[in-house]
Amino acid sequence: MTQIRAAYLAAARAAAELVAHPAVSAAWQQPSALARMSVGAVACHLAGQLAFVARVLDDPPSTQPEIPLLEYYARVGWFGQGLDHPFHLRVQRGEEKAAADGPARMIEQARQWLAEIEAELPGTPARPVHLPRWGDWSVSLDDFVTNRLMELIVHCDDLAVSVGLPTPAFPPEATDMVAVLLTRLAVQRYGPLPVLRALSRSERAPRNIAAI
Repeated sequence: MTQIRAAYLAAARAAAELVAHPAVSAAWQQPSALARMSVGAVACHLAGQLAFVARVLDDPPSTQPEIPLLEYYARVGWFGQGLDHPFHLRVQRGEEKAAADGPARMIEQARQWLAEIEAELPGTPARPVHLPRWGDWSVSLDDFVTNRLMELIVHCDDLAVSVGLPTPAFPPEATDMVAVLLTRLAVQRYGPLPVLRALSRSERAPRNIAAI
């Protein structure tokens, strides 16, 4: 099993545990730390990062041309866009709709997705994967897992902060991979100099270099 898959599985287990925490269920309908999303909606979005991986593992290998992960971010329409972008609005509305079914159903689904991923991901051969909303291109399975690892770690923090829980501790290799990806995305979005200044010179650091 590749290092990225092991890191993803560790984060996926932490995410499923967090979604099932009683504090999350108790605050399900309350506002979250994310604008326009309830705690339940954030929990559903977090669990969705398990659903996506379970889905591509069940699909046959994609026949679409494979592109690198950074090119994926360059092609998706939502990257770097504000909350009013149609993609983000669809996410907000879709997760609120999913949350309307209550925490018990999402907890059950998250556990089911996790079990499927634990059984299938370690031994799945390297291959291109594709989601229907993409264009005529694919990414490698491990690049897709890297993408979803970032989403897991970022949204675990969102959910934990929303309900006053400690953010889960992740393996150093997982946070290293996500930090590298976010740094590269910040450079892609803002250029290298602002990122270098943000990391090395507080007196010249830009106000914001958020990658996503």
